Amino acid sequence: MTNEVLLDAVRHNNWATGQLIEFCRAQGFTSEQLEVTGVGTYGGILATLDHIVRCDGSRLAQQELDFVDSDEPADFDNLGRWNEQCRLIWEDVLSKPIEVERVVIIDDNTRGTRAGIFIAQALNHANHHREQVNAILTGFGIEPPDTQAWEYAWHTGRIWDLEKVAD
Repeated sequence: MTNEVLLDAVRHNNWATGQLIEFCRAQGFTSEQLEVTGVGTYGGILATLDHIVRCDGSRLAQQELDFVDSDEPADFDNLGRWNEQCRLIWEDVLSKPIEVERVVIIDDNTRGTRAGIFIAQALNHANHHREQVNAILTGFGIEPPDTQAWEYAWHTGRIWDLEKVAD
């Protein structure tokens, strides 16, 4: 596969967002709690998770996802479904060659950037906002889920103990 080196990074990104969505769903937050913000955060938990998923970056596929500009409200069911749609789009995008110098139009069609920068920004953007949700959770006295790449690697068998391999 042409873009195989990107698979772990993109799959981790989608997995981490999904983990955070499910973790927050399980907390049973009130609507008021979901709107609590923290210093320097995008918004409340639900608004920030919605922002992460709607701005996922899967538009690199050159097909717009129905939910991105829809008025459909963000709730944990929708966010989980939309995150899965993003995963499928990324898998499709990465299954084909990506022209590194391809121009991706951004910012309401006012700017262009190269595909590699677009991918880097998509991953950085989601991580940045997941940390904001984690800050809100910490403010509630809740330890956020571990969504770093090492945890993803353990979850998917992409990391292992060398001693166990030798046995």
